[in-house]
Amino acid sequence: MNWEKIIKGIHREVDPILGKGAVASYIPALASANPKSFALVLTTLDGAVYKSGDADTPFSAQSISKLFMLTLALEALGGRLWKRVGREPSGNAFNSISQLEYECGIPRNPFINAGALAVTDAVISSAGDRGALDDMLTLVRTASGSSRVRIDPEVAQSEREWGHRNISLGHFMKSFGVIDNDVDQVLNTYFCQCALEMTATELSRAGLYLANGGQDPINGAKITRPGRAIRINALMMTCGHYDMSGDFAFRVGLPGKSGVGGGILCIIPGIGSLCAWSPPLNEAGNSLAGTRALELFARRTGMNVFRN
Repeated sequence: MNWEKIIKGIHREVDPILGKGAVASYIPALASANPKSFALVLTTLDGAVYKSGDADTPFSAQSISKLFMLTLALEALGGRLWKRVGREPSGNAFNSISQLEYECGIPRNPFINAGALAVTDAVISSAGDRGALDDMLTLVRTASGSSRVRIDPEVAQSEREWGHRNISLGHFMKSFGVIDNDVDQVLNTYFCQCALEMTATELSRAGLYLANGGQDPINGAKITRPGRAIRINALMMTCGHYDMSGDFAFRVGLPGKSGVGGGILCIIPGIGSLCAWSPPLNEAGNSLAGTRALELFARRTGMNVFRN
């Protein structure tokens, strides 16, 4: 396929809707994002990169970082991880508290905020709080091929100052024995992980191991086992877009994970990794223009895990 033509054509088509939606403002450090920014980047398994727009502008990965911490947790605990977090879509907002009350503090999946806190706690038990962040940064820098990837201290501080709902989730799960470590320690690590800053080019490159059975196809690094890569992709498909995960699967048909910074990472197994970025969000907290761009990509290329 003429990937470059497809990528640039999609950019032109979504241009009229750039700026529609609402930039995340409940974390003040995110509110200053340019609502007209847009990037679409495809990286194929042979290392070729096709991009359009603001592909090399850093942005806050936010919940997309949960993919990388989940990878570390599965490496550390294997199947034991599922004793403290489920694998089902939540059907509720990403920061919902009510569901935990009914389910004895066990989060529905690793991608809602409560589930991500449980995953981060598991990695801390294995590596320590500083070690958990360092391990995540090492994984992302290895997978992205970029040493520039960092934790944005301004965003991390903003997360701490305005993370009251996440603080409640952490203490609530601690009361059920789901969190093993000190809650403040877990929360601080979680706030820092969500402040992961990358470009769309770096994020697209970082997803390649999930498109290639857990191994980076460019540098050969074995990041996770093939079976675990498959399971992470499955969770992305069913849970990666909060209470609009089913709609995203219906429209796009690719494993994806969104973040309130406006990024969406999509995996095309056996072919490559695709990142869209546009800060304004839809009602579920997913990039409005990014979702549309990925829908157009799937439609025009036939890249869909359900295709014959």
